[in-house]
Amino acid sequence: MDFALRSCGLHGHATFAPDEVELADRLRVDTPVGEAWRCLRCETFVVGAPRGRGPADTAPEVPRGRLLRDRTLMRALAVERVIRALIILLVAAGVFELRSARTELQQKFEAELPLIRPLSDQIGWNLDDSKIVQRIGEVFTLSETTLWWIAAGLVAYALIELVEAVGLWSMKRWGEYFAVVATSAFLPLEIYELTEKVTTLRLLAVLINIVAVLWLLWSKRLFGLNGGGRAYLAEHHTESLLSVERAGLNKA
Repeated sequence: MDFALRSCGLHGHATFAPDEVELADRLRVDTPVGEAWRCLRCETFVVGAPRGRGPADTAPEVPRGRLLRDRTLMRALAVERVIRALIILLVAAGVFELRSARTELQQKFEAELPLIRPLSDQIGWNLDDSKIVQRIGEVFTLSETTLWWIAAGLVAYALIELVEAVGLWSMKRWGEYFAVVATSAFLPLEIYELTEKVTTLRLLAVLINIVAVLWLLWSKRLFGLNGGGRAYLAEHHTESLLSVERAGLNKA
């Protein structure tokens, strides 16, 4: 996939006319239908006036190449975090509802359970040994205070996921650090859940989080890895098309 063309197709070309004449000449050409400026993202010459003008130092940072691919992956990860947060909030809402109507729901559950026994016998589902039924029964035995703390913990967890999503989507440096710390903090719990029972959803969630942490640490050069913050800033600077053209101009 050409991430540059995809991004330009969604958001339009990023053209800019620097005040520096020699640098502008490297980004501008004349065509039979008028001037055309080189896109700072996909490097295509676009006919028409540039979207921005000014000193080269004031040009917007336009990621391209690997940095653009990384931005797409980070935003995909942010979307996954939002989906996860919404699911957790739904579970928290269910716990709050259970807390306020626990007795009524328990009575309904106990009344309905015998009604589904004939069907369960036909399909070979032993209700007496069912872990799902046992877990539901255990939930009804929890006190209102315990249920409140469980729901509050779920809400806090969802908020952490949402903050992480905002940081990743906005491409902020703090968001990258926050994502690594928050995700790593919950990894032991997720791995412990796998020791109790391995499900496709649990295994997929653990793998996504492990890969995300390792990728962020190395690709974003966090905590001094892979050259650290200076190398990270230098990479952003050298990947800029204006920086490339400046270097070519200096060599010439």
